[in-house]
Amino acid sequence: MKTTRTRPAPITGDDLDREQQNIRYEIAALAFHLLDAEQAAAGVLPWVEAPDAHGRLLGCWETENGSLGRLTVLRAFRDDAELARERMRARGSRQPFGAGEHLTDLTQQSFAPFPFVPPVRTGAFGPVYEIRDYHLRPGGLPATLAGWRRALPARHRVDPLTVVMYALDGPDRIVQIWPFESLDERVALRRTLYTDGVWPPPGAPDHILEATSTIAWPTAFSPLT
Repeated sequence: MKTTRTRPAPITGDDLDREQQNIRYEIAALAFHLLDAEQAAAGVLPWVEAPDAHGRLLGCWETENGSLGRLTVLRAFRDDAELARERMRARGSRQPFGAGEHLTDLTQQSFAPFPFVPPVRTGAFGPVYEIRDYHLRPGGLPATLAGWRRALPARHRVDPLTVVMYALDGPDRIVQIWPFESLDERVALRRTLYTDGVWPPPGAPDHILEATSTIAWPTAFSPLT
């Protein structure tokens, strides 16, 4: 039976209120040996729902292409302070994310949403998710924001976005997450968007130094499916 997809939140290009703009996201990338996926994932939900945990789990995916043996965990926090408290909890733990000996590497990165993109709405949107990571030229973020503000509302109506956000540390970069029913749908939608001139955002590609794309499937406990 076909899953009923969740209705996405609208995007108009107008800035949201300050409380929504203050939301912070974290992407945690958990690395593990290829045969340890189940064991590495087993501790994630208890970790993020522990009594002393902060933030809210939005999604957890296992990569299907690119760097294999990876879990991507997306969480939301009310503000910078809540994110910082949770980051310190991970730094002070001997077994962050409950992965124990199965965890071979862990990267945690902080992001702010584009000011006109609403908070992530969980539900059934996939089950195929594409995570795109753009390394921008220094100073390229303002033009990227402007281009996305103009183009995203039209794309979002036919190809709903999960989130697009910019890095708060490290090099200038943005990360975007898109859900699809299938890989075939992804290819067809992207082809149509380019042919119709809906995408890419005007001027934004000029500021991309490097782009990577990862296809991932949600774990059984992921709120985004």
